[in-house]
Amino acid sequence: MFKKQWPAFVLAFVLPLLAVFWWWGGFNPVNVSETEAGPYRYAYLDYEGLISNMRKTQRKALDEFAAAKVEAGDTISVILTDPRADHGKVRAQLGYTLAEAAAVPPGLKEGRIARRPVYAATVQAAVLLAPSKAYQALADTLEEAGKPLVMPTVERYRPAGQANRIGTLTLEMNR
Repeated sequence: MFKKQWPAFVLAFVLPLLAVFWWWGGFNPVNVSETEAGPYRYAYLDYEGLISNMRKTQRKALDEFAAAKVEAGDTISVILTDPRADHGKVRAQLGYTLAEAAAVPPGLKEGRIARRPVYAATVQAAVLLAPSKAYQALADTLEEAGKPLVMPTVERYRPAGQANRIGTLTLEMNR
C-alpha cells in the first residue's frame, strides 16, 4: 500500500518542507572570514535563561525603543556564556544598535564594543535559522585550524526591510 502512496507523500509533505527551508535560507552558504568589526553602540537588556527564550527579551527591548520614540538599528545579541556548557542556558545582552547621537531609551542599558579583529560568519537566512548555520560554520572553520569556539560572541541581524525577504546575520568572535 505504501509503495503506491509514496509520490503523494513526497508531494504533500516533503516538498513543502524543503520549499520552506529553501525560502528561509536553509541552503544558503555561510561565509567565514577574518576581518575587523565594530565599533558598535547599542542599548540592551540583560538576559539569563534558556537560549530558546531570548526572543521575548529582545522584543521587550524593541518595545522600549518604540515607547521612547528612538530608532532601533540592527538586532544585536552579545552572548556571554556558552549554552553547551549549561544545558542551553546563557547570559546575554539583548538589544539593538543605536546611532551615536541617539538617547538610550529608559529602562535599557548602554553598551559599546570597540573595533577589534574577529572571525566573522555571515549568512542570509531567517532569524530563527541563521544562528545555528553561522555557529556551525564558524565552529567547523575553527576546528580545521585547531582552535575552539569561545565566548563572548556578537550576533548582529540586519533585516531585509521587506516582509517577503530574509535578512543577514553576522556572527563575530574575537580573534
